[in-house]
Amino acid sequence: MSGNLGECEFVIEDGLGQIEMLDAEIGAWTYVDHAGARGRARQLDQSAERGPLYGMSVGVKDIIDVAGMPTTYGSDIYAGNIATQDAACVALARAAGAVIIGKTSTTELAGPHPAKTRNPQNPEHTPGGSSSGSAAAVAAGMVRIAMGTQTAGSVIRPAAYCGVVGFKPTFGLVPRNGVKLQSDTLDTVGVFARTVDDAAHWYTAMIGARASPLPLIGKGALRILLVSNLMERAEVDMSVAIAEGAEALTAAGLRVREVRLPEAFDVAQLDQRIIQLAEMSRLYASEHRHFRDQLSDELVALLDEGAAIPADKYQAALARTDAARKQVALLFADCDAMLMPSATGAAPKGLSSTGDPVFNRLASTLHLPAVNIPVYRSKKRMPLGLQLVGARLQDEKLLAIAKRVIELLRNNTHD
Repeated sequence: MSGNLGECEFVIEDGLGQIEMLDAEIGAWTYVDHAGARGRARQLDQSAERGPLYGMSVGVKDIIDVAGMPTTYGSDIYAGNIATQDAACVALARAAGAVIIGKTSTTELAGPHPAKTRNPQNPEHTPGGSSSGSAAAVAAGMVRIAMGTQTAGSVIRPAAYCGVVGFKPTFGLVPRNGVKLQSDTLDTVGVFARTVDDAAHWYTAMIGARASPLPLIGKGALRILLVSNLMERAEVDMSVAIAEGAEALTAAGLRVREVRLPEAFDVAQLDQRIIQLAEMSRLYASEHRHFRDQLSDELVALLDEGAAIPADKYQAALARTDAARKQVALLFADCDAMLMPSATGAAPKGLSSTGDPVFNRLASTLHLPAVNIPVYRSKKRMPLGLQLVGARLQDEKLLAIAKRVIELLRNNTHD
């Protein structure tokens, strides 16, 4: 059969086969457009179109609109809701040559209540959230890339749990038209990918840049700040992985320096939660008021908490966070990237929780780009993600550093 298929058709058929074979157990998808994907692949095989995402299979988190497909936001409230047009990020992906496979599972309204998705590395463990299905679909080889969103840690943490590259760009670079927002101040569209190069191709398509290879990074010039804040929250396996990673990078010639960030950055992480809940309670006001009995107890509790935050407390959090964003620029005058855990440890066993975003809040609240580095594993053979955080608007540089760091760590990992 493969002899009768074009290059793109063959790739898409392979991915659809993976979905058919694995998704009954993993539950990464809410909707798969078999006919549309095959038709698009045939069209690409017959055209001269060669954008940065040419022929790539793409999953889209089910809070992002895809024309003609259901958008349910992970909630029965929106059962039967069909999008009439593509979200901007989806339209940009199509223009770059992507093949949209379908919609990936999300937690309820991108909140804490888990989706049906299981971790492909071990189905007894959570894949993380809220971009659960996107991370799992890439980890299971169903698609080459998948789009998600991050408010606190919903790209970096699921990427870490599932063992794939996750990239959250600088806030505001990727358009959010057609995305159901939880926090206007924080929400960022990101991507899950098998490689840093694929994440970079997606980023190129999103910002309208010309496709080009990532710049080569010389290891001797790199300055990495190993952030010690909150390391008491890291599990033993994660602490060991961070220490081993820092040691390996130092041995490879990078300048790694451990620092504890000033208290203002600890406060900024606490303020992230205030901002998220206050804005979520307003953006979800209709669901909270009219469909309260159809929401999970977890989400209702968060919406109640957000609605009770006084305006002056919310505004003070915004002001402190704005000051911290200005202050963080000084840190990057003396380093190229910051290194910290992507999560407290490996994916927890069980499906009742999507994990703790404690190590993700800093990049989210400061609007910084972040990448999950999927190299290490726990003693129980589950992925452990290391996180690189870059300076604002230095996304391409961060991706290039991440690619180099992955190469160096893999060369020094004998596992």
